[in-house]
Amino acid sequence: MDQTPVIRSLKALADAENACTRCPLYRHATQAVPGEGAKHSRLMMVGEQPGDYEDREGRPFVGPAGRVLDRAIAEAGLDRKKIFVTNAVKHFKFEARGKRRLHKKPNAHEIDRCRWWLETERVIVKPEVIVAMGTTAVRGITGRPTAISKLRGAPVPLENGARLVATIHPSYLLRIKDDDDKAAQYALFVEDLRLCAKLLRAA
Repeated sequence: MDQTPVIRSLKALADAENACTRCPLYRHATQAVPGEGAKHSRLMMVGEQPGDYEDREGRPFVGPAGRVLDRAIAEAGLDRKKIFVTNAVKHFKFEARGKRRLHKKPNAHEIDRCRWWLETERVIVKPEVIVAMGTTAVRGITGRPTAISKLRGAPVPLENGARLVATIHPSYLLRIKDDDDKAAQYALFVEDLRLCAKLLRAA
């Protein structure tokens, strides 16, 4: 990609991400939001981008979507403390509406420019299973735009020996109005995470 120095620690990576100007998103975000978790987590979960809460706190998945994710992780028999959680895009992209900051989906250029950071996280953490939550995460991991429906339900081998599990982003569940539909989609989300637990047990 470019001549960015080799980074070997998560602390150095977080510092470099906060100094990043690879795309324009850094100009309006409060800070970069680096991944969080143990250095050699066997499971990595990748979301889209930080939200308003994450942008202010500098940590991934600490807002409403994070609470949904935490609940699903527990129901799937996983332990968040043993998971490395991150995002495909490290800065919050938003549209200001008065005092509110409304989420805006990252575009292809922003995802691709941020992909270097995600790949560096993968090199450092060396996860065996990677969960892509949403299409932005899928593109960040694979470099290609692919619908979740084409990948969901079975692990996809990646070039470095890890396996990819594609699922929805937990924020999607927050937007579903019908209670029955929300419950059904949540159950499928938990089932996707149970697949991760199964893959880790079998490894």
